[in-house]
Amino acid sequence: MKRILRAAFFVGLGFLLPLPAEAQTAPFPDMSVQGTMDIPTPAPPPVIPFIDLTVRNPATGQEVAFSLQLLLLLTVLSLAPSIIILMTSFLRISIVLDFIKRALSLQQVPPNQVLMGISLFMTLFIMWPTFNTIYTNSVRPLSAGEISVDTAYREAEAPLRLFMYSQMRSRPENITLFMQMRGLDRPDTLADVPTYVLIPAFILNELTVAFKIGILLFIPFIVIDMVVASALMSMGMIMLPPVMISMPFKLILFILVDGWGLLTDQLVRSFV
Repeated sequence: MKRILRAAFFVGLGFLLPLPAEAQTAPFPDMSVQGTMDIPTPAPPPVIPFIDLTVRNPATGQEVAFSLQLLLLLTVLSLAPSIIILMTSFLRISIVLDFIKRALSLQQVPPNQVLMGISLFMTLFIMWPTFNTIYTNSVRPLSAGEISVDTAYREAEAPLRLFMYSQMRSRPENITLFMQMRGLDRPDTLADVPTYVLIPAFILNELTVAFKIGILLFIPFIVIDMVVASALMSMGMIMLPPVMISMPFKLILFILVDGWGLLTDQLVRSFV
C-alpha cells in the first residue's frame, strides 16, 4: 500500500513540475494537429437589403412619365386575366367545354381546373399569330426603346381589334347595337368602331356562339336521356334515376365518335 501511495505521489509531482527546455521546444510528431487556445472570430451576420418606398413630388418631367408608365403597367397586370378571358377565344372555349361536361351528366370528371387549363392552352394555340404580332410590333420595340408607350399601345391594340372584328364580320348586329346605344353613327369600316364599343360587342357575340354550340351538343344526349327514361317508365322503375343508366350510354357514344377530337376540331375551325 505504501508503494502505491509513493508512486502516485511521484506521478502527481511530475505533472506539477515544468518540462525541460528540450521537451518544450520539441516538434510535434508526424500526423498530429497543431492545437490553439485562440477564440475563433464569429462569422459576420447576414446582410439584409433595405427597401425604401417613399412618396415625394416629382423633380423632373421624366419622373412624372415614369410614374405614369408604372401606373399603366400595374393596371394592365391587374386587368390581364379579364383581357385574356374576354378579348380572346377563351370565353367561347370554356363555355363549350362546360356545356359538354353537363351534357354528359358528369359531376367531377374532368375537374374544372382541367377544363380551364385546356381552354387556356387552346386559346394560346388559336391566338398565337395574334400574340406573335403584338410581341413583334409592340413589346419588343418598346423594350428596346424604339417606340413610345402610345405607339406601343396602338400596335398592341390593332391585332386584337382585327381578331375580334373577324369573329363578327358575318354578324355585325352587335356592333350596330352598341353603336346605337352610344348614339354614334353607323360605321363604314373597322376604324370607325371605337375599342370600348368593339369589346362588349365581341363578348356578346362569343356568348351567343357558345350557347348555339352548346345547344347542338345537348341534342343527341337529350335523346338518349329520353329513351332511357321512357324504358324505365315502361318497366315500372320509377324510383331509379335515369341519369345512372343513361350516363354510360352517353359516354360510350361520345368515345365511339371520337368526341374530344371532333369537338376540338370544330372549336378551332369556328375561329378560322
